[in-house]
Amino acid sequence: MAENKIEIIRHSTAHLIAAAVLELFPNAKFGVGPTVENGFYYDFDLPRSLTPEDLPKIDKMARQILKKNIKFVCQELDINEAIGLFQKADQPYKIELLNDIKKFGTTDVNKQTEIKELSNDKVSIYTLGRFVDLCRGPHISSTQSLGAFKLTKIAGAYWRGDEKNKMLQRIYGVAFENQQELSDYLKLQEEAEKRDHRKLGKELDLFSMHDEAPGMPFFHPKGAIIYNKLKKFWLEAQKEFKYDIIICPSMLDVSIWKQSGHWDHYKDDMYFIKADENKTFALRPMDCPGAILIYNNSLKSYRDLPIRYAEPGLITRKEKSGQLAGLFRVQQFVQDDAHMFITEDQIESEIKDVIKLVKKIYQPFGLEYKAYLSTRPDDFMGDIKVWDKAEISLKKILKDVYGDDYGLKEKDGAFYGPKIDFQLKDSLGRTWQCATIQLDFQMPLKFNCKYIDNDGKEKTPVMIHRTIMGSFERFMGILLEHYAGALPVWLSPVQVYITPIGKNHFKASQKIAKELESFGISVLFDDSNETIGYKVRKAEKQKIPYILIIGDKEIKSKKLNVRMRGNIVKNMAKKKFIDKVLKEIKNFL
Repeated sequence: MAENKIEIIRHSTAHLIAAAVLELFPNAKFGVGPTVENGFYYDFDLPRSLTPEDLPKIDKMARQILKKNIKFVCQELDINEAIGLFQKADQPYKIELLNDIKKFGTTDVNKQTEIKELSNDKVSIYTLGRFVDLCRGPHISSTQSLGAFKLTKIAGAYWRGDEKNKMLQRIYGVAFENQQELSDYLKLQEEAEKRDHRKLGKELDLFSMHDEAPGMPFFHPKGAIIYNKLKKFWLEAQKEFKYDIIICPSMLDVSIWKQSGHWDHYKDDMYFIKADENKTFALRPMDCPGAILIYNNSLKSYRDLPIRYAEPGLITRKEKSGQLAGLFRVQQFVQDDAHMFITEDQIESEIKDVIKLVKKIYQPFGLEYKAYLSTRPDDFMGDIKVWDKAEISLKKILKDVYGDDYGLKEKDGAFYGPKIDFQLKDSLGRTWQCATIQLDFQMPLKFNCKYIDNDGKEKTPVMIHRTIMGSFERFMGILLEHYAGALPVWLSPVQVYITPIGKNHFKASQKIAKELESFGISVLFDDSNETIGYKVRKAEKQKIPYILIIGDKEIKSKKLNVRMRGNIVKNMAKKKFIDKVLKEIKNFL
């Protein structure tokens, strides 16, 4: 109920902002104004471009309207009557939406497949002062019941998300039930901004993005070290659960994507290469067809199952430039994928093992997570009875492992099967969708996958699709923000920074550096002419876990001056320090 209440408050606040815009721009044309996570937005077609200086003016006008305690008034009209209302108000976007409702029964362009001609149906209209909107509602009773809000930014957005349409101006805002909740959120956002992995990536010299390859990260030497350590950690974790590593081409004949069903769902997000008049290839947007081709390369027996193929597979997906976001949303990435071919009676044990693997990979990072069952989407492929059976299987597994402590995501399954999704929670309390376990009865049928059962007859295996980190790129971005750049010792590209105080201490410092390196510890030896204070600040900014300053005192006492994160300084015997660093590395791994 509380969640519904805040959604209503946020949607009502979107109407309040639209009413304020109407006061400031009497000829404004209105798009749509839905709720989003933590807030809302509204799209406008205005006589001039908005600037950041306009937000305080819109905010001020909205608060003036709020103080008047104006009621949200709802009335139901025939569709034709509503069209007439918005024609008189010169609101073309509302008229377009109403015509779609009249013709298809929906404003969702993805669901406009059947003409319904609903001219006699009713639609609801909400009025707030002079502002009138086409809206399902519900809304709060009056502006006095609104909570605390803040306008956050202005952006461009194509009408109905189609780049062929006009670019509208979108105003974003956040809204909460009270000022304390808003203040807490803004404080969290301020901290999140400091932790932005794009900012950290530049400051720590980890990666960069370039127009020559939009949305495809360039990992610098230190970033490549982190990336490869994550990949190695993932590869080692597969061994306990007996996965075989495979490597497949990242480009396949377009016919296989049509056979798999990906063509119908992803063709607009794929890159194609035309080899000649008769041959077209596609860069893979998914890994699964490659694993299937390997499986089908030879006839399998029931004794061979389960077969577990894991692949760090290169994926390429076409994204609009406005959707790209550092490592979080890219066009090319490596997915930590796996595909299992199993018998039906192996479903429970295999999925429970994947859940164990999820825990093995997430737990060392201190990442909390929750499992969700994602059910059949509207654009599903295959027989409903098979889907129902698969969903029942996943529900039983989740019940066995988590009791009632799992969530439900209606209609959020993959087009070929239901799935278990895992949402991570980072140190700022933000959630991230990463791991997924997808149960698939459809793809093996499409590719005629077979095995010989113990009765000598051919059977079709069940397929499980699975990722845990999601992609190494995105997971690296999440970790950078989770740790604010101060990664665990084992994952840090430089683990120990060593600098001599003067030239007399150069040889002793270098000897210590080489000794640490002999144990596999990553060392940065700095013999530059800069001051010790400057060097220490530089190393701290680089988030290096340990800083060793070597001078006369350290050489004579044979104890190290160890500066740790948090400005903690300790004197420590060399062996004790080495043991400490090695223990931190081994305990994690």
